[in-house]
Amino acid sequence: MKIIIAGGGEVGYHLAKLLSYESHHIVLIDVDKERLAYADKKLDIKTIYGDATSLSLLNSANVAQTDLVISVTSDQSTNITICVISKQLGATKTIARVSNPEFIDCKDKLNISQLGIDEMISPEHLAADEVMLLLSQSAFSDTYEFDDGVLTMIGLTLSENAPFVGLNVKEAADFYPGLHFMPIAIQRHGTQYTLIPRGDTKFHKKDRVYFVTDNSGVEELYKLSGSTKHQIKNVMILGGSNIGRSLAKQLTDKKFKVKLIEKNHEKALEIADMLPKVMVINANGHNVDVLEEENITEMDAFISVTENSETNIMSCLVANSKHVHKTIALVENMDYFQLSQSIGINTLVNKKLIAANNIFRYIRKGDIVALTKLNNLNAELLEFEVKHDSKITHAKIADIKLPRTSIIAGVIRDGEGIIALGDFKIKPGDRVLICSLPTSIMKVEKLFV
Repeated sequence: MKIIIAGGGEVGYHLAKLLSYESHHIVLIDVDKERLAYADKKLDIKTIYGDATSLSLLNSANVAQTDLVISVTSDQSTNITICVISKQLGATKTIARVSNPEFIDCKDKLNISQLGIDEMISPEHLAADEVMLLLSQSAFSDTYEFDDGVLTMIGLTLSENAPFVGLNVKEAADFYPGLHFMPIAIQRHGTQYTLIPRGDTKFHKKDRVYFVTDNSGVEELYKLSGSTKHQIKNVMILGGSNIGRSLAKQLTDKKFKVKLIEKNHEKALEIADMLPKVMVINANGHNVDVLEEENITEMDAFISVTENSETNIMSCLVANSKHVHKTIALVENMDYFQLSQSIGINTLVNKKLIAANNIFRYIRKGDIVALTKLNNLNAELLEFEVKHDSKITHAKIADIKLPRTSIIAGVIRDGEGIIALGDFKIKPGDRVLICSLPTSIMKVEKLFV
């Protein structure tokens, strides 16, 4: 596949990195020579210096023969323009990054495809949705819903008193028959090694384990992981960014009590007028005394979404020290994810990583419906739709020749989530969830083409 990426920032670079692993022909365009030099040095891609709104530049990049143009610069107007021009010049499909969530909410009404844009992605909108899902499962560090929650991916760290610590996967299944979840990936405490579990894989204390579960399995996981479920009612948000505003609105719409702290006076007044149900505090939330004055100890959750990653991390550490049950920090630097297990914060969220992974599913082969990358793990969870002529159609799971570093996590059939075992037979129209390391994804895709 021939792909043009306009914008060599973190979203564009991360996309180019993911795609270059799979032998796609990638052209990265940017006006920053240093970004391009770094990408050219690290990745097997073609780089072009210049403004991607230039017709001559796009033509020199052979846009007419391009399967996909992805515009992810920091300016939404530029992204929209690039996509419109590229489509007119012959690009097959276009995706634009936007910052205004109104575009996402109204994209059907706007009929964006007539403009020449096939899809719009808002990192801020996606990050807000991610945080909302994390709050709904308060004891878990990572969550992702498939088909409105008929199957859910949940990540958690096993406590010392988790009942299946010391057991292997098969022993745990025998000891707890009838359970409604499947372990799909494990990261050992203190390592960066991702393990796709098999029957003889043993659970250790402090493992970070990812499960896929149906609706009835969530409560079971709370009990068996040693996690405690806390009802969240009172939420403090630090930062009146687009994400902060979107979160505050969604939370108050769901009857949460929300307190938002914003140090800029004009912005605080604007948010207060826009969101009358939110208690807006005009103060410097970086100050510990301010957080204490605003009763941080009474909060069930603390979410820091300022534009400064270090501020977000430090503020969440303060909230942790005040025994706030759930802390979530927005970080810009992806390197911070390497520290997420030891840093003392429940969850780190990177809007650019979320956006890049969301865009990535449009490039995959086969009928991929959804895709998510597991935070801090070198693994991906993909949802495929099974065709009549797919290689795994009518096959039992036990007979499917999956690579050793991949596992079937679940099946969605007729709107029902199923934790499928070895004797389960795949049918056309099923949606199959597979967790895989990057080295095996191309082999997995071939089963569904």
